[in-house]
Amino acid sequence: MDSLTLEHLPTDCIVHIALFKNIKNAAFLHSQLLARNADFEYAFIDASIVVSRRQLLAAAYKSINALLNDSLLTPNVHSEIVVNLNPSTNISEAYRRFGLNPPTQNVLVLKITHPKTNPPLSADQIWTHLSTHVEGEALPPTDENIASLTDWPKVRKYYKLNGLNWLDKMGEAEKKAEAEVLVLGSMALRGV
Repeated sequence: MDSLTLEHLPTDCIVHIALFKNIKNAAFLHSQLLARNADFEYAFIDASIVVSRRQLLAAAYKSINALLNDSLLTPNVHSEIVVNLNPSTNISEAYRRFGLNPPTQNVLVLKITHPKTNPPLSADQIWTHLSTHVEGEALPPTDENIASLTDWPKVRKYYKLNGLNWLDKMGEAEKKAEAEVLVLGSMALRGV
């Protein structure tokens, strides 16, 4: 698990990121989210839709900013992260496409700690809870590991990148870099 702060946000707002592969208890985790169990207040994200850490951090930044300005559209900062990954303003679609669902196999988990958290949890407490309750193989949340789990046809569909012939003519590395820029642009322009 990585823990970091984001520029232009208070240093006491910390983003914790974990990545799990081949999880076996997605249905249990999903049920905890639906029950709004406070112990499971995390952003559980289907890793197949994520192209990079930058994408996650962009959603986290936007969500923390909404939290600090009391302008959340969802019940908490963690559900806001899932919604901010979606290029449209449809909240239920965001949960369905980007959030954890019973068939999810690979999951990225984000936890935001900040002064409004009662009580603020340490990185060790968060990791202990996750490693106890998420049944899967923990991987470092690096761009390489995230990219290895990305389902590009799904990303292209959800971010409406199909039919971009110029994108298909690029080399693989250049195509992925350009697709990441397009994904970030879609997220930034959501609702405009």
